[in-house]
Amino acid sequence: MKNMFAPPRNRHRRAARIVLSFVALLLAAGLSGCVGLAVGAGATAGTAAMQERGIGGAIDDTVIHAKITGSYYNNDVAFKLIAVKVHEGRVLLTGTVPKPKDRIAAVRHAWKVDGVKTVINEITVEDNSDVLDLARDKWVTAQLRLKITFDGKIKAINYAIDTVNGTVYLMGIAQNETELTLVRNHARNIEYVRRVVSHARLKNTPSS
Repeated sequence: MKNMFAPPRNRHRRAARIVLSFVALLLAAGLSGCVGLAVGAGATAGTAAMQERGIGGAIDDTVIHAKITGSYYNNDVAFKLIAVKVHEGRVLLTGTVPKPKDRIAAVRHAWKVDGVKTVINEITVEDNSDVLDLARDKWVTAQLRLKITFDGKIKAINYAIDTVNGTVYLMGIAQNETELTLVRNHARNIEYVRRVVSHARLKNTPSS
């Protein structure tokens, strides 16, 4: 009979081996273009398997990480400059990219992945040539975040907002079309906003 009371260290090692084996299967299934990134995720998940989220949560986070980095690679996002961390479905993006459009693309592709609960965007942009426009954009983003947070008909946590040269980009998951319309209207009513572009997807709609 197997020892049901094996030392914790042995159980942790077995959990880590399972996660790493799972990552190997993902790579064999077609993510070979970002081997280094996915292997790094596997090592992280192997450690996470020893934490409170357990082996199931670690595997889910590893899959999310692999899908995000794979999407970056396939869509020519500047993924080498971006660090992706995933814990319990919460994605943290850090690093520096050349242009605002790269920052927006990184967040948009992260939100497309099933299982992502929120995206924390800490990516900085090298091209900050117009300080006044940058300050206005940050002000617009802050104003819109405030408006949707205090609107009881909107689940603000499900949205990421970025503003570039007066254009507001919405990313995330909308509960329904009515909610998304409310968010758009809040954005349009803010000073300095030139247009609103939505990349948010509707809840229960498969990600593309």
